[in-house]
Amino acid sequence: MTGTRVLCRLEEIPDQGARGFDGPPGHVGLFAVRRGERVWVYENSCPHIGIPLEMVPHRFLDRKAEMIVCFTHGARFRIEDGECVSGPCLGDALTPVEAAVDGQGQVLVPASAGA
Repeated sequence: MTGTRVLCRLEEIPDQGARGFDGPPGHVGLFAVRRGERVWVYENSCPHIGIPLEMVPHRFLDRKAEMIVCFTHGARFRIEDGECVSGPCLGDALTPVEAAVDGQGQVLVPASAGA
């Protein structure tokens, strides 16, 4: 991945949890979901009407931490690919952001992520 920026350190995302991040000026915020050493990053924008998914900071997952949830409309998304499996945007998907964890434990995303 060329032209990257550090989103955070892996340890800053709770294992089996999620964390939100404000974007640089003019960018959409991002959020990351962690499962051990794996991280999925998405734009923090519901495909239904484009609003942020969480109402409480960093709360992107359901109670069992199995699905991503839009807390405004109740839409549910798979963690692995962001596809909506129930709710008003059924069949749509969250916008994924390429992410990698480097050898120093930093989560890297494209510099343009959320643009």
